[in-house]
Amino acid sequence: MSRNETSRLISDTGIVPKKSKGQNFLIDGRVADRHIAFAQIENGDKILEVGPGLGILTERLFATGCDVTAIELDVKLAEYIRNTFPDVELIEGDAMKVPFPKFDRFVSNLPYSISTPIIFKLLQHDFKKAVVMVQKEFAERMVADVNSLDYSRLTVNVFYKADCRILETVPASRFKPRPKVDSALVEIVPRKAPFEVLDEETFFKVTEVTFGHRRKKIGTSLKAHGMIGSVDVPFLDERIENLRPEEIGQIADAVFLGGNIS
Repeated sequence: MSRNETSRLISDTGIVPKKSKGQNFLIDGRVADRHIAFAQIENGDKILEVGPGLGILTERLFATGCDVTAIELDVKLAEYIRNTFPDVELIEGDAMKVPFPKFDRFVSNLPYSISTPIIFKLLQHDFKKAVVMVQKEFAERMVADVNSLDYSRLTVNVFYKADCRILETVPASRFKPRPKVDSALVEIVPRKAPFEVLDEETFFKVTEVTFGHRRKKIGTSLKAHGMIGSVDVPFLDERIENLRPEEIGQIADAVFLGGNIS
């Protein structure tokens, strides 16, 4: 599907990209080709795509001969995918709510508006590799270093679950309608956590609470949520943006031992 073909499809189908849903359709087939190549799809892989749009990736994914499942919320787009790719399993619904089927590769141009919850949901699953298109600023948060402005809850959660790297920047001109910012292709490969915690749920909760008040001292944030008990908790006078993920793990272990997590 070429740039002109994609533009014509947008016109012929009467599908109007919705800004509220973060719909910006990729119109450069060369970028789509590289996206598929980065995924390193193997025979027998089950592939999951969220937000197929007009199918620029779906077409290429189906051509691999592997089983492809697409999740699409927009009624008109779902109808188009169903009619154009009848052999692709289509789940019509909200990707943040519907259960993900079993998959080996996750290959998606993620709608900007749902990138965060979809990445968090993705990290809960067992898979070989994901290659996702996201806003460039979002990609930079995924791989940020401690003490940087981009360092966030997203950074820590991704680091704990997977190796992550930015593969390439994709200019805004490669989409229609043209977004205000560039995008990036990001690779996510699950691996064993680089450090151990006593309870993962507590670790993720502590990360959420402290980054929710990143300008406050950690002790202040934890006390506000009733998460400091009888056990000494380290780094209470620090700010979360200054701590490495494994140090956040030490805080979570102390909170867990204190029994003050709900």
